[in-house]
Formats: sequence, structure tokens, C-alpha cells
Amino acid sequence: MMLNFLDALRAAGIPVGIKEHLLLLEALDRDVIGQRPEDFYYLARATYVKDEGLIDRFDQVFAQVFKGVLGTEGIDAEIPEEWLRLVAEKYLSAEEMEKIKSLGSWDEIMETLKKRLEEQKGRHQGGNKWIGTGGTSPFGHGGYNPEGVRIGGESRHKRAIKVWEKREFQNLDNNKELGTRNIKVALRRLRRFAREGAADELDLEGTIRGTARQGWLDIRMRPERHNAVKLLLFLDVGGSMDPFIRLCEELFSAATAEFKNMEFFYFHNCLYEGVWKDNSRRFSERIPTWDVLHKYGHDYKVIFVGDGAMSPYEISYPGGSVEHMNEEPGAVWMSRVLHTYPASVWLNPTPRQHWDYSQSTRMIREIMNERMYPLTIEGIDDAMRELTRKR
Repeated sequence: MMLNFLDALRAAGIPVGIKEHLLLLEALDRDVIGQRPEDFYYLARATYVKDEGLIDRFDQVFAQVFKGVLGTEGIDAEIPEEWLRLVAEKYLSAEEMEKIKSLGSWDEIMETLKKRLEEQKGRHQGGNKWIGTGGTSPFGHGGYNPEGVRIGGESRHKRAIKVWEKREFQNLDNNKELGTRNIKVALRRLRRFAREGAADELDLEGTIRGTARQGWLDIRMRPERHNAVKLLLFLDVGGSMDPFIRLCEELFSAATAEFKNMEFFYFHNCLYEGVWKDNSRRFSERIPTWDVLHKYGHDYKVIFVGDGAMSPYEISYPGGSVEHMNEEPGAVWMSRVLHTYPASVWLNPTPRQHWDYSQSTRMIREIMNERMYPLTIEGIDDAMRELTRKR
């Protein structure tokens, strides 16, 4: 069973080896945990998972491998009996409460669950006995039982005292594409802290040293730590990017929260001689790209966000832009940016498997020296690693 678990984790892309496997077996041999499924789950997760982005995958493998193997003995109810009684009085009639009480204590409820799992052969909807959805049975989901054991589905009334196979960290799967919070986690790889500004934070270690040296209380202050990374964000807008508006908004929101020194500019399809900050005034208030290159130093990191889907002429020919008469090809301006800012990447919201079907996307990848990454949590994580690489 344990070797099957190890193989299943590897098959799911979780990097584990014999070292972690032996460590888990040693911990079990020394009885470092109680005899409860939850304790074994958390021990195994702490041993095998080194990246929070893999927690959801671990949960799925754990549920698949040990389904029907781990019993329910030793599970303690965490909700006080008085609270359950008050909830029951609010939502159930006296007659319904008496039926539920007839099941008895927590141990009896869990024992009844075990028996019904053995007896029930199919799905049940509503009712007061079988495991299913709705009804007043304490087993299943969607019902009103105040001492429920939720099995599958999503919480509806938030009153279950035990949630089986609950995947607490499904938002952190590094294959997921959505979620500002997830994007923030990935962007945090691009951090270099420095202390800036006025001294408005207590320096505890300095205070202790100063007090010990002086013989009296010597309070020391210091500036707060801020992310010192400087970032230029170029966002493709309009046309084929319209389906990705929400995703780009989440990225923009996360980047704004994570980076104090960040500037953003919009462009359409490919970078040319002008960019802008207000899409409603994209033609009347353009900022020369040369000004951007001269204003922001070489230490800035650059992130382009776009699908790279356009006519190849927009990249390689003068006058190829669909919006204006560009005197120089977009490839020329892209090369200038990359020369000025060596730490540059391109994030593409289109799935990676579709990139080779677009000639323009292949051209952008070549210009970027293959530094194009999918706009997923894993892709952002890889892009941040590239930006932090020493050159």
C-alpha cells in the first residue's frame, strides 16, 4: 500500500523519493502521531510535499489510494454539543430532532455510517437514512442534519462535523489559471527586499543589543522592508485578448499589490513606437517608446502579457500594424526593449499546446529567445525564476 502511494505521487508529478518514503515509515514506526486518519494525512503531506502548489494534487492522490482503507475510528467531533442543539432547534421540528437523536452518540453515528456504506448500493436523493443529497440523514451532503458527516459535494449549510476527503488547498494547484491570490504567491519569487524611507519600525534586535550595551532602555527604529524589484508591465489589449480580460485583470491586481516600483503600459498585438496608459485615449495620449527606454534604468524587469496572435506582417514589416502606419517593424522595437532590459519574459494566456499553430506566436517566441511562458501559476513561477536569474 505504501509503495503504491509513492508510485501514485510520482505519477501525479509530485517529486518524492525513497528518502521521504523511509522517513515516513520511520515516523510511523516511532508512533509520532495518533491512530487517526487525519494525523496520518498531515504527516504524509508534511513529509512528501515541499511546494504548496502541489498540495491539491497530493490530496487527490491520497483520496484515491486510501479510499475505503482508512477507517473512521478515533475521530472526535470539534463542534460543541450545545451549539449543535441550538442549530437543531432553529432548523428542525421537534419530531425531526427526535428522529436524529435516536442515532445516539458520535461513536454510534460513525458506526452507523460504516454500516450504511456497506449496505447501500446506489445513489439516494433526499430522505432520512441512506447516504445521499438533501434530507435529514446525517450522512451525505445538502441536508439539514446538525450532526452531519458530509461525503462529497460542496458544503451547503456549513454544519457538518466531519468532512471526508476535503481538499482544503485546491486553489493552490500550480496548474490552475485563475485567482489573484494564487498569482500573488507565484509573483513572490520575484522579490529583493531593502529597507527604505523613514525609520518607523521597531528594530527589536538592535534595541536589545543597544540596551545591553548602554545599561538602559535604548529603543532603535529602522525603515520598513519593501520589495526593491523594479518592474515594467506591458499589456496587450483588444482583439484576440478580449477573452482574457479577467485573467489579465487578476495578474495586474496581483502585480500592483506585490511590487511597489511598478509601471505599466498598454500596446496592441505588438510593440511599436508608442504605448499608452489609458485605453480610452490610446490615440490622443500616446507615450513614445523611446521615452520609456530612456526613463527607466536597465535594472528594471520586464513582463509582456499577450497571446502573440496577429498577422506576421505586424511583426516583420513596416506598415504592418492594423491600426497605424508604423515606420519600423514590431520586431525592431521588441529587440530594443530586450537589449535595454535583459531580464524580460512574455506571459501568454493561450494554452501552451496551441502556440505552434500560430506563426506569429512562434515569431514572438524566437524574438524572446524562448522566454515565453503560459499564464498559469506554474508558468508565472517559471517566469519569475527566469527574471531572477543572474546575467
